[in-house]
Amino acid sequence: MTEPSTWEQILDFSHRANPYPLYAELRKTPVTLLPDGSYLVSTYAEISSLLHDPRVSSDVSLNPAAAEAGAGGEAGMSPTFLNMDPPDHDRFRRIAMRNFGPPHAPGRVAGLEPRMAEIVAELIDDLQGKTRIDIVDDLAYPLPVTVICELLGVPPGDERRFRVWVDAALESTDPRLDSEAQQQKRVEAGQELRAFMEELVETHRQSPGNDLLSAMDSDDGPEGRMPAEQLVGTGLLLLIAGHETTVNLIANGALTLLRHPDVLHRLRNDPDLVIPMVEELLRYEPPVHFVPFRTALDNIDIGGTTIPKGAGITLVLAAGNRDPEQFPEPDLFIPERKNNGHLGFGGGIHLCVGAPLARLEAQIALTEFALRLQNPRLVTDPPPYRPSPFLRGPRHLAADIDGVAVPTPGKEPGLTPQTR
Repeated sequence: MTEPSTWEQILDFSHRANPYPLYAELRKTPVTLLPDGSYLVSTYAEISSLLHDPRVSSDVSLNPAAAEAGAGGEAGMSPTFLNMDPPDHDRFRRIAMRNFGPPHAPGRVAGLEPRMAEIVAELIDDLQGKTRIDIVDDLAYPLPVTVICELLGVPPGDERRFRVWVDAALESTDPRLDSEAQQQKRVEAGQELRAFMEELVETHRQSPGNDLLSAMDSDDGPEGRMPAEQLVGTGLLLLIAGHETTVNLIANGALTLLRHPDVLHRLRNDPDLVIPMVEELLRYEPPVHFVPFRTALDNIDIGGTTIPKGAGITLVLAAGNRDPEQFPEPDLFIPERKNNGHLGFGGGIHLCVGAPLARLEAQIALTEFALRLQNPRLVTDPPPYRPSPFLRGPRHLAADIDGVAVPTPGKEPGLTPQTR
């Protein structure tokens, strides 16, 4: 029987709890040719270079593997600027960012901080009287999903509708499924999600509010309005990516703190530590492990290899984040690590749109986790993981606690002015 390759072992669910030794093995060959003719890139310098290289396309219509996976809309999902190249990418991203972040809407994310703090306080208050909690179900999931639903104007209660479809779409990435079963799951979930977002967009078109979908639909900026197809796709992108990756970031962060009680103690006594600590978490336990479906538009010489024009490329971000050539002692969790140029949010023109929102949510959640949960300790290590090999995080994270501390009198939940 043929020994599975390093990449096959990484995709194998049995290694989901700790793929990092396999990433170290993968880095021995910075650029690896796979049997299907595509290439893996696993070292920091080479990944960073390709993230900024205009010869690397994100247009999924150019990538046969993307089409097979339904990433280009074949699975019922609308294509987004995430899967486009300039100039279309730049135009649609600018329209979205005009209403989501600086310089045109600098207060939209920052203005959510009091509401985020309120949600976290309520979630932790609800743990009173419990001795065993699930950090995923009780904190890491409900915070970002509530925030993104309120931001987009999703009616209360509709989260229960789309959660089933999102879970099905993500479970379809499980390599243990045969390709036909994967495709069927993607098609069914994609069609349901698209119909859900089309209905939501039309509702906000008829009755605009102060939400992000209404703002994008009515924007008459210099780029013009976002077409209906793009608005549906962008809404789905923000809805799904806006909570799924943050769930992993918070859950991975809590797991890391429980495995490093000295850091948990430091954070409890010095909440300002949360700012560099979240950046280190994005390096050490990133929520997104690799970026597939890139395509070479020309021959690219990199890492001692020529990636030929037309070849598919997968950038293994999590391997680059543990590259000792970039990060001294990469397998150590050092919360105040300096010059942390991690790849946790990707890079280049496709740098994660929701990075500021995810950072703030993780900072608030993990600070209050440290301050208010008394003597938290893991029940099972490693915890059970979700099936996806690229959106990696615990499915559940059980912890025993001795109690829940009341908030400090006179202190509002959330970040101190020095750490915002």
